[in-house]
Amino acid sequence: MQIREDTEPQQSAPLDWKAIRTRLEGERGAGYWRSLEQLADEPAFAEFVEAEFPSIAPQMDRRRFLQVMGASMAMAGLAGCSEPEKGVPYVVQPEKIIPGEAQWYATTVTFAGYAQPVLGRTHVGRPTKLEGNPDHPLSQGASTAIIQAAILQLYDPDRSQAPRFKGVDTTWDGFQLDASRLAERLDQQRGRGLHLLFGASSSPTLRRQLEELLQRWPEAQLYRHEPFEGDHYQAAERAFGRAVETHYRFEAAEWVLSFEHDWLGVGPRELPHALGWGERKRRAAKGDGEARLLVVESVPTLTGAKASERQRIEPEALQAYLQALAAALGEGEGPTQALPDERQRWIEAVARELKARAGRCLITAGERTPVAIQAAVHRLNQRLGNVGHTLSYSEPVVWLEAGGQRLGDLPALVDAIRDDQVEALLMLECNPVNTAPADLELESMLDQVPLRVHAGLYYDETAAYCHWHLPLTHNLDGWNDARAADGSVCLGQPLVRTFYSSRTLSEVLALLQGDLTPDGRAELRKTWQSLDENAWRQALELGFIADTALPPLTVEAAPASWDAEPTPADGLTLRFLPDPSVWDGRLANLGWLQELPKPISKLTWDNVIGVAPRLAEAYGLANGDMVRVTLDRRVVIGPVWIMPGHAERTLSLYAGYGRTRGGRVADRLGYDLAPLRTAADPWLRRGAKLEKTGEFMPLATTQSHHMPQGKEVIKSEPREEAYRKVATEPLYLFEQAKTLYPPTPPKEPVWGMTIDLDQCIGCNACVVACQAENNIPVVGKEQVAVGRNMHWLRVDHYYKGDPDEPESSAFQPVPCMQCEQAPCEVGCPVNATVHGPDGLNEQIYNRCIGTRTCASYCPYKVRRFNWFDWTGDDEPSIQHQRNPNVTVRSRGVMEKCTYCIQRISEARIAARIEDRPIADGEVQTACQQSCPTQAIVFGDLSDPGARVREGRDTQRHYALLEELGTRPKTTYLGLVDLPNIVEDKS
Repeated sequence: MQIREDTEPQQSAPLDWKAIRTRLEGERGAGYWRSLEQLADEPAFAEFVEAEFPSIAPQMDRRRFLQVMGASMAMAGLAGCSEPEKGVPYVVQPEKIIPGEAQWYATTVTFAGYAQPVLGRTHVGRPTKLEGNPDHPLSQGASTAIIQAAILQLYDPDRSQAPRFKGVDTTWDGFQLDASRLAERLDQQRGRGLHLLFGASSSPTLRRQLEELLQRWPEAQLYRHEPFEGDHYQAAERAFGRAVETHYRFEAAEWVLSFEHDWLGVGPRELPHALGWGERKRRAAKGDGEARLLVVESVPTLTGAKASERQRIEPEALQAYLQALAAALGEGEGPTQALPDERQRWIEAVARELKARAGRCLITAGERTPVAIQAAVHRLNQRLGNVGHTLSYSEPVVWLEAGGQRLGDLPALVDAIRDDQVEALLMLECNPVNTAPADLELESMLDQVPLRVHAGLYYDETAAYCHWHLPLTHNLDGWNDARAADGSVCLGQPLVRTFYSSRTLSEVLALLQGDLTPDGRAELRKTWQSLDENAWRQALELGFIADTALPPLTVEAAPASWDAEPTPADGLTLRFLPDPSVWDGRLANLGWLQELPKPISKLTWDNVIGVAPRLAEAYGLANGDMVRVTLDRRVVIGPVWIMPGHAERTLSLYAGYGRTRGGRVADRLGYDLAPLRTAADPWLRRGAKLEKTGEFMPLATTQSHHMPQGKEVIKSEPREEAYRKVATEPLYLFEQAKTLYPPTPPKEPVWGMTIDLDQCIGCNACVVACQAENNIPVVGKEQVAVGRNMHWLRVDHYYKGDPDEPESSAFQPVPCMQCEQAPCEVGCPVNATVHGPDGLNEQIYNRCIGTRTCASYCPYKVRRFNWFDWTGDDEPSIQHQRNPNVTVRSRGVMEKCTYCIQRISEARIAARIEDRPIADGEVQTACQQSCPTQAIVFGDLSDPGARVREGRDTQRHYALLEELGTRPKTTYLGLVDLPNIVEDKS
């Protein structure tokens, strides 16, 4: 039995912008805020925040409330009455597998062609968790949200499980027969008519195979299509005359100036960028130089949110900013479009500071900015002497040619189809039907191809347009290789036997050329036959081949040549961006990422059309209002979201949604932006019209959930004060100095956590790592909308200043505070939440009866209640992913962060066996381990030398809502404020 509740969010009216700006001019303008509704002091918002149970309190009287409570408790009791599944024990236990003891294997997953080196944890042969490879310099044990979610994709029940011919399941033998006939025909034609389309790849094995294929069939044609790769290789060709890879060394850059470049945001090079910037911030905190980030952008990004200064611009003004900077640095004569005086002074001040730090600064431009902009940035970095210090160049990591043939692009393939040159088309590990710009009309073009073959993880939109669909193995259950961002070769070994009747991409290519028994491992070994068996085994154990990073190249940039200024167009500018959670849609079927609050907006389960506050005010728009965006008779309809700091005459549209064959999670979510994109202008278009349709879509966002009310939720200090030592009062019993008794060390460590808000970049890696480690379920859009998301860790996003152009942003991870004086322990009527000997606030599930009193008493609102049995009906494959060392909770119990107590227990057992204390850093929580900037530090607070104690004696150390006297063991290091540049020079 389940109770259906009317929990649909109500439509909101347009915001009172006059009230918002009036309040910002007053006393409240100096503080941080989280949502525009909060600034407007809307009664409905206040009612939502103040309700103990926001999902039901505004809609139920006391009688109905008690009925729901009683029903939820009854369902909790019934959950234990189901017949348990019976497992089959080993007849003969495999060697080296000890139940309860995890095994780790080095392997790799790929994202947009780049290797992400990882360690895979397995329990009795089941992969359950991924961590960054600590031995690889571009990982150092950290990871990203997308890396963490790769383990879920391995177990996705919607993965393709067998070959299909015209939509009907068949066998590999059937394809082998067709492949043999095709090969015979191609041998006669020297490969004429064969065209292959790939997603981006850096695999040396695939490149070797394609070169062998071209030797056999020299007239075959190769193409590549990576939807949001950008134009950085084309920009390098314009600047240097050849395509090169740009490697940023943010750890060495004391000043960074970025133009429309979200290098801290999601992407294939996200991890090394975050690691480098985190290292730069740590060095600056110790007095080794500076760490100042300046951003010029039109749409709010993670990089812009972490900038010490952010300049909001319209995309049309970008070239003028670069020209003004180039002129101030001695390159060129300045912009033809004059900048406002205030912005011109800012650019000139920035140029002076960059010249003063030549060789210690860095200028970057986004991959999806105009080619002329990126080429000019290459020239300016060279002029400042940054090459070889804060950036370097190498051969491209992702290969752009094979066998001497330059790979074409998607428009070139469409032209070949139109000219009847394509007899057989193989689309391998890509989904162009879903991601191609609509003006290419790829679907109708494909109908002209006599034989179409698709290979991929899913039977997706492209597979449905093909004769043959071939299922590919996942990176974690097949052999593969790829290059990481530095060019080093990473090896992927399977963590588990292949689940389905699938093949690796190298096996598919071998099968195409007549190999009747393709073997992925043998193909990999053939590529690296120069390694003897010992070196090969060492490389597999390490996860990568040592000393294979691409060497730096010496290149010389040509003087900047600017494109003509765009013709002014009436209407609005459109920017097309990948989604910060599901990218271009390839990850859209992963519930972890769909329910992950997007870093800036905290939206889940949808994509939106981003608008500026001023534009929303002019059109009378509220969050969730449906609008029609029209350009050249093509239309996209979607919900709007008001984004503080957004360019006023620009709309941001996000990819990854509007899927029709993405899987049961991905399908029918959001809108598809493809109709408005063109092959000639895939990133930005001008002249669009915006209309309000009169309809409304409820959106699920966590931005206004669990908003703490305190005097210093976000603390910031000027740089000269932030690191000043202060006298600290004892917070915990073991720190008490005045006593009549001799000091006695605690029997157990006293675990605690410090979170550095200045280091935190809001990337959400910690949230997904916690979800993977602790078996946290996905609940869906409707439940998130009413405040029932189950994440044990949330990352709150705060703004400061005017919504039109906030002066700063802050991200605050909020797990359980593990209070010494925990209100939840006082409130629990059945003693289900108790204080452990090592200071942890422990939750005993089999005592909990679901009164939710502890959640009412918790001022931080970090506890979650299982309203329904979210995991009982999960597919068997999903159940195999779960961590066996963590209880899988059912309905009717409270749950929260436990500091990964299972990891603490493992370390405690190991230390007792070896008769030693637990070493500092031996226990790492899942959130700490994944954090690329090391913003989260965990350890024993009773150890004076522990890393967790660093910074606790400085001015910026504080506890959240410390005025309540809860004495939390999770505390924060506040932001470090840097003075504005122009003010420095005035």
